[in-house]
Amino acid sequence: MKKGWDVIKLIELCDVFADGDWIEKKDQSTNGIRLIQTGNIGNGLFLDRLSKSRYISKSTFTRLRCLEVLPGDCLLSRLPDPVGRSCIIPKTDEKMITAVDCTIMRFKKNILAEWFVNYSLSRDYQNKITEDVSGATRQRISRSNLGNVEIPIPTIIEQKRIVGILDKVFADIAKAKENAEKNLQNASELFESYLQNVFAHSGDGWEEKKLGDVCSTGAGGTPLKAKKEYYQGGTIPWLRSGEVSQGEIYESEMYITEKGLENSSARLFPSETVLIAMYGATAGQVGILKFKCSTNQAICGILPNINYIPSFIYYCFLSKKDELISQAVGGAQPNISQIKIKNTPIPVLSKKEQQNVVLKLDEISAKTKKLEAIYQKKLDDLEELKKSILQKAFNGEL
Repeated sequence: MKKGWDVIKLIELCDVFADGDWIEKKDQSTNGIRLIQTGNIGNGLFLDRLSKSRYISKSTFTRLRCLEVLPGDCLLSRLPDPVGRSCIIPKTDEKMITAVDCTIMRFKKNILAEWFVNYSLSRDYQNKITEDVSGATRQRISRSNLGNVEIPIPTIIEQKRIVGILDKVFADIAKAKENAEKNLQNASELFESYLQNVFAHSGDGWEEKKLGDVCSTGAGGTPLKAKKEYYQGGTIPWLRSGEVSQGEIYESEMYITEKGLENSSARLFPSETVLIAMYGATAGQVGILKFKCSTNQAICGILPNINYIPSFIYYCFLSKKDELISQAVGGAQPNISQIKIKNTPIPVLSKKEQQNVVLKLDEISAKTKKLEAIYQKKLDDLEELKKSILQKAFNGEL
């Protein structure tokens, strides 16, 4: 920190330093006074998220004696991710309140809200917050601990000068990030486009059969959780649907015992089995097993056979991922049945033709990943540059 700057506790910098209101679901309505929640607080910016807006009525506002949030107020989330992130409330035509896990800060004249928001993005601030968080399952910071966080404070003139520099530099960084993100998206779409074009041949001369007519499939099972002997000391890898990631799969997080395998519908799939997640958030995800492993019942395994190259089956189902997901049933937990997978058409090609398809797709995939790595590094470097500039700003080096 620059010599001559003050260091002041956050609570002492505020005319208003208060948590939002406890608003229960029964208190909410479809219109009226808008309820701003932790999800509206981004890293240094306000996230409008109008489609997910919640409200309370004017009578509820009066009954609960709610504290109105004003344009220019700074809101801080005491919950992750990350704890302590903040934003400034913009001018809108809406009257607003906020939730109890958000702290409202209305600053005194000796600090700009923009100064604090920029400081909240710095490593120094984030380290201070980390020291004071608590909670085993979900970390948070108490309002009292938050109030004791010390903030470096130069003069208002100096704050304005530094904030002006940061605004200009960060606008340039944001533009560079936007370009890198666009390039990253284009790289991903390059492979997806080629993949779809390859398997579009299915309706243009390639013979097709249902998967179940040319390959054997199966699903796993889950040993009873109440039986400790089915899990403790287990040496048999056991994969869950959330672990089915695109590409090759080399490990599992959990293991079961021989007893667990014998006393459940879990089964061992051989290496080179193509796996498809059937339930939940990862439904439709495809991978290739690279070691002998058992799975739970939410995974369909397409067993290797002499007529098909596993990578060809993998690419085929990767191209049909969206189609399979669209056929899933269930709302919160989409479910792609094994029957739907078995009824999915697959091209009937010679091993040589399959190999040609796989080699070309592998080549495009490798190029895509190389491009993605380049653009992701660019994004990481820009984020690191931003943190470095913030560090200089709050060390008084700008």
